[in-house]
Amino acid sequence: MKTKYLIIGNSAAAIGGVQGIREVDKRSKIVLVADEPYSTYSRPLISYWLEGRVDREHMVYRNPDFYRQYGVDTLLGTKVTAIDPTRHTATTDDGKEITYEELLIATGSHPFVPPIEGKDQAKNAFTFTTFDDAQGVKKALTPDAKVVIMGGGLIGLKAAEALIDQVKSLTIVDLADRVMPSVLDSEVAQVMQQHLKDLGMVLKLKTSIKRVGNMSVTLSDGAKLPYDILIFAVGTRPNQALAEAAGIDCERGILTNESQLTSAADVYAAGDCTQSHDISADVDRNIAILPNAFMQGETAGINMAGGQAVFDKAFPVNSMGIKDFYLLTAGSTEGQPQIVNTPDGIRKFYIADDELKGYMILGECQRAGIYTDLIRQKTKLSTVDWNSLAEAPKLMAFDVSVRKADLAQAH
Repeated sequence: MKTKYLIIGNSAAAIGGVQGIREVDKRSKIVLVADEPYSTYSRPLISYWLEGRVDREHMVYRNPDFYRQYGVDTLLGTKVTAIDPTRHTATTDDGKEITYEELLIATGSHPFVPPIEGKDQAKNAFTFTTFDDAQGVKKALTPDAKVVIMGGGLIGLKAAEALIDQVKSLTIVDLADRVMPSVLDSEVAQVMQQHLKDLGMVLKLKTSIKRVGNMSVTLSDGAKLPYDILIFAVGTRPNQALAEAAGIDCERGILTNESQLTSAADVYAAGDCTQSHDISADVDRNIAILPNAFMQGETAGINMAGGQAVFDKAFPVNSMGIKDFYLLTAGSTEGQPQIVNTPDGIRKFYIADDELKGYMILGECQRAGIYTDLIRQKTKLSTVDWNSLAEAPKLMAFDVSVRKADLAQAH
């Protein structure tokens, strides 16, 4: 099989890649290969599906006609096992060889499960990043089920939200001293932890699972917890093995330039499998979030098709709700903190060099995208009415020319 464009993956970065290519090249052949057998779906919605808040039809990331509309030939349920950048070929698990002119690696990430005695023999044990994971949990679900979730980060808490009203008990175990340690500091995490306890969740922090036995886990403090469903939600790691095996430069993800081009000619990479430069902290890191993935994919697609685009605005942004209590975080915790207590939660900002470097909001999040824009544009806070913005995000805090030129369209 020969194709002008080959895309490996079928989530946000891959879809961005398709749309980026078609912005420039309306006709040439695109082949998309993905190991999951489903049309593209929104992975963050698997918890809502498990909870019963959305059905399968409404989990789609693009409508079922997307591939036809964009002229994409799909090989779903097919795994690419090797790529050869020199020969411009990819090999699939059914023995096919695909010859490409331009390649986009958008392979995403995979769950990290730490080495724990007995985990490989554990029954009713799951990770929670794919629709297949959610289906597995659902099959094991009963009203009397006792659930143990290892990991109090974004993935673990979304699994907990989906299950708390459907089971007898739910315990979250995390080695950190707080929930969501990668995005919340101790002060803000306390607010979230109280909300989780009010929902009936049991938190065991500064604790790990040392052993998985016969439908029970042994904790680091010696306690033994019985379980009917065990979920490992410790974190994810970039799927970079294909690139590494092909000799493409990788660190904490596949390395790319601002055009999303890798160290191999005609090979691009985008999304959770890559390493990005976080402009809010001026460090290189893996930023596994959906908006970055799509924008990186779109940038890669445009460049693959001969256009010109750069992606140089990467920084972490996380949003989620737990039973209608909302969280939004962005950027880093560099700089001086500023706290604003609100009737239903808390806002915490981090400021350095007259710029907003990051924020954490629990509770009302409407129009908080204004804060995100301040980070992305590196706006000097002395040029806006920051005290007013910190109390409530509103466009009136900006100069009229700025409102007309930028923010009025952005929000």
